[in-house]
Amino acid sequence: MVDMDSDLQFRRIAHPTDRIVTGRIIRLLDGYPRELRIGQPVLVVVLAAAGVAGLLVAALRSLLSAGSGGPRRRFKELKKGPEYLVTPVRLRDTAGQLCEVELHGHLPQSALHPADHVQLTLRPQRDPDLPPRIERIVNLTTGQLLTPRTATLWSHLGPPLLLQAALGAALIAALAACSALT
Repeated sequence: MVDMDSDLQFRRIAHPTDRIVTGRIIRLLDGYPRELRIGQPVLVVVLAAAGVAGLLVAALRSLLSAGSGGPRRRFKELKKGPEYLVTPVRLRDTAGQLCEVELHGHLPQSALHPADHVQLTLRPQRDPDLPPRIERIVNLTTGQLLTPRTATLWSHLGPPLLLQAALGAALIAALAACSALT
């Protein structure tokens, strides 16, 4: 009996190791969400500094009888981190090899199409089993320069919390300076 599996030839999909890869887009696979990990020490420092400023703001509110602010996010919600879209992209490089890379974040829907000739700037990921991620795309077919954007720790925490943390850090520094002078 003939082994039918030996007649099938599978082309292995490679993870490119070069920093810049030129080729044609073969396929954009379905995207999926991935969570950005948040370092607990960074989060604790930001929340502690924001808490100092929060105490000052709460004292001022009680003196002025102002209403309460908006809803506050809990530590558990902030620790979870934001999710970003990961889209696996298959392309055939100039040597004819089938490669897979990952696109993190969003691009305009009309930015990339199968058969587009592209030049990708890649960055390896921390996990060596994952394909490299795209930092920048030059779509040579349309002449577009594209940079995917993902959520960051700072965009996840948000400007109000970061401003409150900066005010708290300034208050702590002022108190430390005053106590050092006396």
